[in-house]
Amino acid sequence: MTEHSNNSSIKNPCVGVCALDDRDLCIACKRSGIEIAEWGLYTPVQKVSVLQSIQQRFADDD
Repeated sequence: MTEHSNNSSIKNPCVGVCALDDRDLCIACKRSGIEIAEWGLYTPVQKVSVLQSIQQRFADDD
């Protein structure tokens, strides 16, 4: 993933189904409760890091 200069250019991964599982991960977007709550405060670098974590979480669930 590339770095983004505009914080709003990184799309929020929310798909509108907010339900946390027993690991505190959303069953739809795979973000943690903290990542969901703080998404709007994250820098572009932090957002890219979360998106990378999400990709890994989806891969781990396969």
